[in-house]
Amino acid sequence: MPEREIMMVKTMCGSEEEALKIAGILLDEHLIACANLLAPAKSVFRWEGAVETGTEFMLLMKTQKKHVGEITARITHLHSYELPEISALPIEDGSAQYLQWVADET
Repeated sequence: MPEREIMMVKTMCGSEEEALKIAGILLDEHLIACANLLAPAKSVFRWEGAVETGTEFMLLMKTQKKHVGEITARITHLHSYELPEISALPIEDGSAQYLQWVADET
């Protein structure tokens, strides 16, 4: 499988519980092979004209490119934020065995 088909999807969540819930559902649906929860993160952003700060929980998920659209739709539906960050980056290189595992799991 070409490495460019494996992606890392990132979202920020307002709580650890929300991040684990989203990861669990996407794992159950075989849309992601795994997820990493990195926390806490201090976020600074502009929202509705005001500068806001908050503590968030970064969720990194590995998947195949063909699932990114469905993952985006699922996160948007499950997420507590009005406008959740959902970004996807290609994994261009890495362990062939690991990348194959991601593909096999999704």
